[in-house]
Amino acid sequence: MMLARAGRSAGVLRRTFATAVDASGVSVAAVDHGQPTAAVTLLVKAGSRYETQQGTAHLLKNFAFKTTSQRSALRTAREAEFYGGVLSSTLTREHLAITAEFLRGDEPYFVELLSSVIASPQFLPYELTEAVIPSSIAESTAALADPATQALELAHAIAFRSTGLGASLFAQHPSPKHLDAVKQFAASAFTKGNVAVVGTGIDASKLSLLVSKHLAGLPSAGAGAKGSSSQYFGGETRVGAHDGNAVFIGFGASAASPELAVLHSHLDTTPAVKWTAGTSPLAGTGAIPVYIPYSDAALFGVLVTGKNVAQDAKTAVAALKKGLTKEDATKAAAKAKFRAASSVEGREGLVNAVAPQVFGGPKASLESVHAALDKVSEASVSKTLSSLLGGKPTFVAVGDINALPYADELGL
Repeated sequence: MMLARAGRSAGVLRRTFATAVDASGVSVAAVDHGQPTAAVTLLVKAGSRYETQQGTAHLLKNFAFKTTSQRSALRTAREAEFYGGVLSSTLTREHLAITAEFLRGDEPYFVELLSSVIASPQFLPYELTEAVIPSSIAESTAALADPATQALELAHAIAFRSTGLGASLFAQHPSPKHLDAVKQFAASAFTKGNVAVVGTGIDASKLSLLVSKHLAGLPSAGAGAKGSSSQYFGGETRVGAHDGNAVFIGFGASAASPELAVLHSHLDTTPAVKWTAGTSPLAGTGAIPVYIPYSDAALFGVLVTGKNVAQDAKTAVAALKKGLTKEDATKAAAKAKFRAASSVEGREGLVNAVAPQVFGGPKASLESVHAALDKVSEASVSKTLSSLLGGKPTFVAVGDINALPYADELGL
């Protein structure tokens, strides 16, 4: 029943989704199901992989909704509250997302507000020292105090090294000296071709007109945010910590694939029936699968936390080496199809799904995603696994390094 309902939703999404390049040269996409609330996200190719100085992407994220030529940060906060809206900014390795969520009908104000964030930011020195740097330090400290987060950050640095996808999401030593670097990074990123607009609960033509009106003066793209091409290296590192243990065992791939999505679903420990252990080979352990696709690479692996990290890591490696039976592949493909369908029912999932397309990537629909998953077989998953396991692994241990295993002790 739920899978059928997700399929019907996918059909609606495919029919109502629209992408266009408006008069300002900014790609616009929107889907409108008539809901009472709406949201608009400015997607900018300003993820950490594109930064030229460590931490500038993180600082730029926290400069969102600060003073612009139109309004002060205080006025922005007060006006957003007056309209009942919610403003947020998030950072990934690929994109900076600046979002406004609001009641339907208030889109003229919020599109103008969002546009001013990238069209006329002031980057005032006192805002950097009094707000941006303290919030960035707080976010970095809180995130990296979690062994799992630290393990994933280290995994990217080992897998892809210190530039491109290996660059951290978190500013390590932000200082007032970063201001010029932030300005330069913003100037290269906030240009036509590097910015796209994704809306939910708003008509595509109306959103396109608003974007054309407020972003017409955005500079044309120059060299743009190119970043470095991703190359997987792999390796091993161990870092002592006092807040728990975490081990990441991963492998790199040159691109995302339906086989990796199916393998992730096979290892996923979320049960189909609540209060049951489920049938995942990782059930009952502290291990969870990790699959992070990027525009030109992918990182796949298992993250292990908890009290029995050493034993659970061995179980995870054994599960990877065992592979899938025909029945396993069929069940995992169905689970992956449902995951793909349900993910786009929320705003965040929809934006993530649309992001590659609005920046010139291949056009895709849920139907095409499901068709690709239907073609996955036991043999194709086995081939993908052999390719992964035949390469150099990425192994990260965080915590009590005297008790945590080494890669070769796990048979890697």
